[in-house]
Amino acid sequence: MRSTSGGPRVLLRRLRETMAEQVSAQERLDKIVVLIAANMVAEVCSVYVLRIDNTLELYATEGLNREAVHQTVLNAHEGLVGLVGAEATPLNLSDAQSHPAFSFRPETGEEIYHSFLGVPILRAGNTLGVLVVQNRAKRTYVEEEVEALQTTAMVLAEMIASGELSALAQPGAEPAARHSIHKTGAVLSDGIALGHVVLHEPRVVITNYIAEDLPKEIKRLDAALARLRSDLDRMLERGDFAEGGEHRDVLEAYRMFANDHGWSHKLHEAVATGLTAEAAVERVQSDTRARMLRSTDPYLRDRLHDLEDLGHRLMRQLVGQDHAPSREQLPDNAILIARSMGPAALLDYDRKRLRGLVLEEGTANSHVSIVARALGIAAVGEVPNAPGIADPGDAIIVDATSGSIYVRPSAEIESAYAERVRFRARRQAQYSALRDLPCVTKDGQPIDLMINAGLTIDLPHIEDTGSSGIGLFRTELQFMVGQSLPRSSDQLALYRAVLDAAGNKPVTFRTLDIGGDKALPYMETVVEENPALGWRAIRLGLDRPGLLRSQIRALLRAAAGRYLRVMFPMISEVAEFDTAKTIVERELTYLRQHGHTLPERVDVGTMLEVPALLYQLDELFKRADFVSVGSNDLFQFLFAVDRGNSKVSERFDTLSAPILRALRDIVRKARAAKRSLSLCGEMASQPLAALALMAIGYRSLSVSALAHGPVKAMILGLDLAKAEAMIGPLLDAPAGSVSIRDKLTEFAEAHQLAL
Repeated sequence: MRSTSGGPRVLLRRLRETMAEQVSAQERLDKIVVLIAANMVAEVCSVYVLRIDNTLELYATEGLNREAVHQTVLNAHEGLVGLVGAEATPLNLSDAQSHPAFSFRPETGEEIYHSFLGVPILRAGNTLGVLVVQNRAKRTYVEEEVEALQTTAMVLAEMIASGELSALAQPGAEPAARHSIHKTGAVLSDGIALGHVVLHEPRVVITNYIAEDLPKEIKRLDAALARLRSDLDRMLERGDFAEGGEHRDVLEAYRMFANDHGWSHKLHEAVATGLTAEAAVERVQSDTRARMLRSTDPYLRDRLHDLEDLGHRLMRQLVGQDHAPSREQLPDNAILIARSMGPAALLDYDRKRLRGLVLEEGTANSHVSIVARALGIAAVGEVPNAPGIADPGDAIIVDATSGSIYVRPSAEIESAYAERVRFRARRQAQYSALRDLPCVTKDGQPIDLMINAGLTIDLPHIEDTGSSGIGLFRTELQFMVGQSLPRSSDQLALYRAVLDAAGNKPVTFRTLDIGGDKALPYMETVVEENPALGWRAIRLGLDRPGLLRSQIRALLRAAAGRYLRVMFPMISEVAEFDTAKTIVERELTYLRQHGHTLPERVDVGTMLEVPALLYQLDELFKRADFVSVGSNDLFQFLFAVDRGNSKVSERFDTLSAPILRALRDIVRKARAAKRSLSLCGEMASQPLAALALMAIGYRSLSVSALAHGPVKAMILGLDLAKAEAMIGPLLDAPAGSVSIRDKLTEFAEAHQLAL
């Protein structure tokens, strides 16, 4: 058997005519299977559609018993059709009945057919159904026929995804393409958000799948491939990639794939079947994505991710589309979905319109999660195939209290979550009622509870929460949101505004903590094998003293006549702190000599986040006016875990004995030296962890604005002396003999603490 003259191109042209006819959905499907069967000289052509109950229903057939349409329903893995749907790969058999997966359904009358070719109907890597052709004779279908059927399946995928077939379905058995989807992931930033989907890297909307002029489409594809390869070559020739590292390795892999003859050949083959250039890329992309979703090999998944990213680049070359919507295009109540994202990319969106974030990758301790919490955005990560589960504009609910995602939710789910949002608002009002109460434990121990901030939009939180001040002001956020280096006058204006908003309450300004995944778009990116351990924070500041001096000078001028606290990040040894503090002293001298009003008082401190400082505490406390523990990085370095890697970041517990013992040692040294100590990492924003921190001696905590109310409510109900008596023996016991988290939870429940 061979297809008739004209083959796939003739079929596609006739399909386009059928799709344009004003007929019912069933009539259209019936005509499509007749066209396919005639074009491929097949005695059977059948369309099975995946339903919301994860079964496959026969929706149309030419050659099998028509009475079986909408009556034959297969389980997800049943028979050859189920196998094609589950594996998302074509199945080509000369004798189908001898295959171990063959399942006979007498109502269809298919027992007389031997040859079988089935292809998955795919969209964004998701299986929407299965398309099958069969013949009585035993034979293997040739590659051209497989290609033709896959190309036709693309057209059917768009028909199913459009919702046109929903009218044919019984209630509870609708096509899965547009049904409500429930996914679970990891909580990155607490909250609940209802809104509509915005894709960070939106899929290109293909308006024409079928080529009018085949040579023209081949030229378009070749030109786009040439531009793609040229762009990659230019990126690799840039100075910031010259010396190697992971970023260069990724680009080298991209260039290798871009020049791969196999990939190019698949694209050209797809165009040859009668598709437009962009439709050809989409077909190859969808096959790649389906393989990626079903692969358990981490290396293969990474390579398939590379191919998918490359396909996105090529598609954008073909249609001239930017990678992300502009700030002006962002709708109200936007829920952003991305495979992965850095903090700078998130900050580029309009915060007033952004309600939620869903990531395929990303962990609770990654910088993008910290920024999401700072912005008050509900965020969930580790959601499989996140960009492929929804289309732009789809209704979506992000439950970042449990890690649940609901795409196209039912009216009942939407109503239930609307009520939950109202309940959370009422609970927040209860927290607001605590605002003016002194932050004192049940047994009379005062606690300094401050907030973390980084942008002017955070400043009202000082008053709203009734906090003791700002324990961590992330100055780098101002640098990350702009497209150019903030001028000294811009920095001065921000720091004055922060101090004005705080009034008599203290503000601790952390100097620039950039580098690693907090790259600035206008500064040269340094490629490093281990960016978290590399040229970042104070290391960058001391090597670029002009940048650090400019910031210190702006801080000193902003604090004229007021109290100023300056803190250096990523200090690894006391000598670095001495050098950084000298810069502050020199800038004070400079301003004095030039007649500027100086701050009333300047305290200079450091973050404690590098384990080496644990063995220099005596020397450090002699020099530093205060120390603030950065639990995020300290935890990462103590356990040698990349906090952005979900495979290891959850492997170790922040409330385990080793980390709490280290934190307790810091408290003891600070008390002996009579130095101010606080903790400003994300750990403090969790009421249970805050309980542990206070029990080991911390009396000053800085938390996210959203966490201030819950943590304060816990503090007001806490008998701290009992907590101290409980935790001491646990930490002194042999390592591993107790679960600190479990014991803390039991304590909180026994004392009816709000967590």
